[in-house]
Amino acid sequence: MDSVDLPIHETGHLVFAAFGEVMQFLGGTLFQIIVPAVFTGYFVKRGDKHAAFCCLWWVAQNFWNISVYIADARSEELPLVGGGEHDWAFLLGRFGWLNKDHVIAHDVWIIGVMIFIVAVGGGLLSALNAPRTSRELAPSEG
Repeated sequence: MDSVDLPIHETGHLVFAAFGEVMQFLGGTLFQIIVPAVFTGYFVKRGDKHAAFCCLWWVAQNFWNISVYIADARSEELPLVGGGEHDWAFLLGRFGWLNKDHVIAHDVWIIGVMIFIVAVGGGLLSALNAPRTSRELAPSEG
């Protein structure tokens, strides 16, 4: 999923750049959550619960991905696309929370776990409760 999430993250920086420096740095992370959440909402509106729960899993996966990035804020060992400044080193440093990077990362990871549980549980229930088509109910041919 990193190959999908990374361009979304980088696009978020561009989308939020107009709202100031802090929002530009935060924008990549926000967009990683907003894009799959929009897909989740789209499928909820269409009444496709199973697809919505699959997209909710994507939201959870992004929280885990983001937690790794946050945990790297002090060490800055992760390679950055195109160089530049580490989003979370900037953000946490700006607010004086850099020494809490691992605590914040763990909390973000836990949020991802909770969303994951809802996504997988809801996805399984929606699959089990999905109405069967007449083709699926027909006796097998042959």
